[in-house]
Amino acid sequence: MNILWLFAHPEARSLNGALRDVALAELRKAGHRIEQSDLYRMNWNPVVSAGDYDHDPTGRLHVATASSTALRRGTLAKDIVTEQAKLRRADAVVLQFPLWWFSMPAILKGWVDRVFVEGFGYGIRSEAGSTRRYGDGLMSGKRALIVTSMGGSEHTVSTRGINGSLEELLFPIHHGIFFYTGMSVLPPVLVASADRMTPKAYREAVDGLTDRLSTLFTDSPIAYRSQSDGNYDENFMLRSHLAPDEFGVRVHVG
Repeated sequence: MNILWLFAHPEARSLNGALRDVALAELRKAGHRIEQSDLYRMNWNPVVSAGDYDHDPTGRLHVATASSTALRRGTLAKDIVTEQAKLRRADAVVLQFPLWWFSMPAILKGWVDRVFVEGFGYGIRSEAGSTRRYGDGLMSGKRALIVTSMGGSEHTVSTRGINGSLEELLFPIHHGIFFYTGMSVLPPVLVASADRMTPKAYREAVDGLTDRLSTLFTDSPIAYRSQSDGNYDENFMLRSHLAPDEFGVRVHVG
C-alpha cells in the first residue's frame, strides 16, 4: 500500500524524528511504499498568496475562486501540484507533529491551506449538485492517522483533563480536514510526557506506534456521522433524535 507521511518537526534528531525513522523502517519492512513530506527540511512555504494561482497581483484575490480556476487550468504552483499528486497516490495519510498550543504547527496548517484548494479539498459537487463533504470527497477510500507528542501527561487530555480531551483538541483536524475530505479517520497515537522521556518510556512509545501501524489498514475508524446519510437537516444541524442528551463534538460520532 502507498503511505504519505507528513512530518512537521524542525529537528530530525528529536523524539519525533526518532519515532518517524523507526516507523518508516517498519512500514517499508512490511512492504509498504512510503512517500514523505518533511516540511521543515523541504522549507515548505505555508503562506497562501496570489502566486500560488498565477493570479494577477493587481486584481483582487478571491482565494477560493482563484484556487479552483488554477486547479482547472493547471496553473497551480508546482509545490502544491507535487503535494496533491502524493495525496492522490496515497492509500493512507499520516500526520506526525508535536502538539503546540493544542494544535498542529503553523507550517503543517499552511500545508493544508495551500494544498487542499477548492475543487480538490472542498467545493466538490456530486452529479446531483450536492456538496461532497463529511464522509465523501476526493479523498474517499483513504485512511488518515495522527501521530502526535506533547510535553504534558496523558491525564491532562483525558475526558476530564484540564486541557480538554484529545478527541476535542484534534476534532478540527480529524473531522474538519480528514473526514471533511472523505478520509476514514483512525484514533490518534499520542506520545505524552515527551519532555520527560525515559529509555523505558521510549521503548513503550516505539512498541505502541509500531503496533498501531501494523493495523493501519485494518483498524476500525472513528464512526463519524456522514452528511449524506440523513444525519443532518437542511441547516446541517444534527437531527434531534440523534444523541438528544449530548452536546459538543461528541454528538458527531455515531
